[in-house]
Amino acid sequence: MNSTERTTAEQRWVLGLTAIGSVMVALDALVVASALTTMRHDLGASIEQLEWTVNAYNLSFAVLMLTAAAFGDRWGRRRTFAGGLALFCAASVACALASSVSWLIAARAVQGVGAAAVMPLALGLLGAAFPPERRGWAIGVFSGLTGLAVLSGPLIGGAVTEGLAWQWIFWINVPVGVLAIPLVLRRIPESRGAARRVDLLGAALITLAVLGLVWGVVRSAVAGWAGVEVVGASAVGGLLLLAFLAWERGASQPMIPLSYFRVRAFSAGNAAGFFLTAALFGAVFFLAQYMQEAFGSGPLKAGLQLLPWTATLFLTAPLAGRMVDRIGERPLVVSGLALQAAGMFWISQAADGTVRYAELVLPLIMAGCGVSLALPATQSASVGAVPREAVGIASGVYSMMRQLGGVAGVAVLATVFAAADGYGSSARGYSRSLAVCGVMSLLGAVCGLAIDARRRGVAGNRTRQTARPAEQVGEGR
Repeated sequence: MNSTERTTAEQRWVLGLTAIGSVMVALDALVVASALTTMRHDLGASIEQLEWTVNAYNLSFAVLMLTAAAFGDRWGRRRTFAGGLALFCAASVACALASSVSWLIAARAVQGVGAAAVMPLALGLLGAAFPPERRGWAIGVFSGLTGLAVLSGPLIGGAVTEGLAWQWIFWINVPVGVLAIPLVLRRIPESRGAARRVDLLGAALITLAVLGLVWGVVRSAVAGWAGVEVVGASAVGGLLLLAFLAWERGASQPMIPLSYFRVRAFSAGNAAGFFLTAALFGAVFFLAQYMQEAFGSGPLKAGLQLLPWTATLFLTAPLAGRMVDRIGERPLVVSGLALQAAGMFWISQAADGTVRYAELVLPLIMAGCGVSLALPATQSASVGAVPREAVGIASGVYSMMRQLGGVAGVAVLATVFAAADGYGSSARGYSRSLAVCGVMSLLGAVCGLAIDARRRGVAGNRTRQTARPAEQVGEGR
């Protein structure tokens, strides 16, 4: 009997509806990728402004996840999840109506707030619906669909941009949300975590800290690394980050229980997820533009040219979810990120000169298979390292780290691209940026080496052993 046959009707509804919400918010993380060239011409946007159309969404998404997870644990995960979907759809309307790049960036930031209430609560609802021995399979399906949405963003965005207009990449969220919200309220059982105070000061400190650090990276290409603006923003961001850690250490009910990071699998899984997403988001941001610049492709064709990368997720990610339960996370994280690094280095070398598209197909497949193997494994390592009642906060931490990786990846690669004369010398800029994607992937693989190598399925030992430190943390609070 396979995993699907053992799944109850209620669990299938939970998996399906949480996946729909996850796909919506993940798709919008990079759905603008193939439309960036069109937006650049229509709105007169610079590379920095294009970067913020992605990072405004990812930044608010990242820093508010844990606050949303706390609200969900206190007031109900299903209710908060549905509210996040409603805000996300309303902000999508604002994005579609944007008449300037500033308006679009502001609406994208609000859209990210809605997404912050969707993703961690989706994982929390999923973790509450499935027992530990089945969670790997469920997370594999969920992660595969989520990853597919991220990598399908350029294709869907390209098709909509070329067939209709770039504004319609946001309009399509509205009917999906209108149909999904009542089903969520009717079909998903309500669940809550341990009641805990919402750490508003902690949320404010981490938000401003990340904003300062990202602002310093983004502005470095214009103001210079030694410029007052960059040094000042980076210094303030660093100080606020230290203040956040000090506050969390002394808080009675911290936003992030720092003691969780003493669990090796939790820390390593989050670090690997950070670098995986940094490389992934950075690559999607630039590869969609590269296809249009290097081969004269339109938005739709550019999305189709990335299919060797995205199509691998249909087969590899569900398989990887099953493999996690059999062999553990470490082999999949390390081999997957190493494979992604090899693909990115190969593409970066090819992009430095004259290249035919056919020469990129194999490295695109390699990179896609690597992402598909590593994504569910990093998620399983971090969420599976804590007891079942803590999956909400663990999901929030993992999702936050992954989205911050996306922000960092786009910011760093855009800085590298601009330093290589940007669109004025696009071949060199794309080559160097994609090489940095390879470096980030290797860093993630190194982090993956620290994940516990023991198998999950050996009499449940791994689940109990990795959960014990977190349980002790909970008992000590």
